[in-house]
Amino acid sequence: MTLKNEKVLVTGACGFIGSHLVERLAEMGAKVRAFVFYNSFNHWGWLDSLPEEKLQTVEVFAGDVRDLPCVHKAMEGVKVVFHLAALIGIPYSYIAPESYVDTNVKGTLNILQAARETSVAKIIHTSTSEVYGTAQYVPIDEKHPLQGQSPYSASKIAVDMLVQSFHLSFGLPVAICRPFNTYGPRQSARAIIPTIISQLLSGKTSIRLGNIRTSRDFNFVTDTVDGFIRIAESREAIGQVINIGSGQEVTITSLVRKISKILGVDMKVKTDRERVRPSASEVFRLCADNTKSKKILGWQPKVRLEEGLRRTAEWLTKYKGQYRENLYNV
Repeated sequence: MTLKNEKVLVTGACGFIGSHLVERLAEMGAKVRAFVFYNSFNHWGWLDSLPEEKLQTVEVFAGDVRDLPCVHKAMEGVKVVFHLAALIGIPYSYIAPESYVDTNVKGTLNILQAARETSVAKIIHTSTSEVYGTAQYVPIDEKHPLQGQSPYSASKIAVDMLVQSFHLSFGLPVAICRPFNTYGPRQSARAIIPTIISQLLSGKTSIRLGNIRTSRDFNFVTDTVDGFIRIAESREAIGQVINIGSGQEVTITSLVRKISKILGVDMKVKTDRERVRPSASEVFRLCADNTKSKKILGWQPKVRLEEGLRRTAEWLTKYKGQYRENLYNV
């Protein structure tokens, strides 16, 4: 399947990955309908930061994935759905778990229900590497056990199972994209890389972080977007769960050193107890086995970590006024 001239829907289009996906799909010549979260200010999230010429071919649809009639209307005439809309902050899921079930589970159920009643040819659902919990073995392949170590990850496990059930029960053409830690321009301040960069740019003598002994598999946002698009274009991906990750793990300690070198600053790291997850909830290791993505999609990351960090730091330097580095963003 080629996406050029196809009508596609992107939910969560106002967010970090969603806005990059909308931008790339529009460049490819797809007819993009961007589903953004309705608000009275008529704000479109990160889509507002795109040049006007890039939005000329994009249809912006304001609504709420928790509302089935709204979702049904958004999906009318659409061939491919990229479902990214979700609550994603792990610390906030400790505070408001019900909202994660409401948005992530009910919202996805609405997408699936509406898809059965429309002419959708494929749904690409967004999972997360957090569903694996702390690695029981590395690299982590798609058969690795799932473990809900936070209300957020539990909601995403539930949704992944729901999506698979609609494929097995009703033959719905779905594929599950499971990105490992994506980073890059437009990422929210609650994520580790913008947290580090914004604090390093503040001019203070130290930065405050949580557990810095954990390791993650970081992937630049353009590579993650490429994974989404390749899944959409692949017939073989239907019914599959596919990891999108580099296969390289980096500790947060090492990450701080790399970013400090790029910015030419050196600060002490202090542990902020508020930022430390409950001990049994902390995911200590994540590292992807990307064998399936290479075999089925021909996908592998193109942007090296140091280059991606440099691009992210340049962007954050320009937009650092939007980040409150003095606050802990849950």
